Amino acid sequence: MKAASLNEIKKELLEQDTKSIHALCMRLAKYKKENKELLSYLLFEAHDESGYVSAIKSEMDELFHSLPTGNVYYIKKSLRKVLRIVNKHIKYSGNKQSELELRLYFCTKVKEAGVPLRSSTVLYNMHEQQVKKIKDILKQLPEDLQFDYHHDIASLN
Repeated sequence: MKAASLNEIKKELLEQDTKSIHALCMRLAKYKKENKELLSYLLFEAHDESGYVSAIKSEMDELFHSLPTGNVYYIKKSLRKVLRIVNKHIKYSGNKQSELELRLYFCTKVKEAGVPLRSSTVLYNMHEQQVKKIKDILKQLPEDLQFDYHHDIASLN
């Protein structure tokens, strides 16, 4: 079965009545956890972006609190898990400032946790990739916000 294009889906949704759109949304939420999470964000949390970001930060705090020590392999796996969760929430939000805050917070927590970045090439590359993404996002923001975040980014290196 070939999936319809996004434009075709959009046109078809415009022709549907609200009752059938409601049924479609419920069916989408029923079968995929990500769909349910996205709908939850759009319905309950999209209006309060700062609260959403702080909730993700507290979730990250919990994950970093349980970060293993010693074995680099388990540290790497745990950091990838945290990063996967952060990327998922960034995708839901779609807000560049929120993305910048979350990536900055991730890098700051990695530094605070004392992760041995120099002893593992994978960990070092993971951190540097996040710093690169932060710098790319920063270029897309207005100048006043760039100035606000400049000090935080300088402290990453």
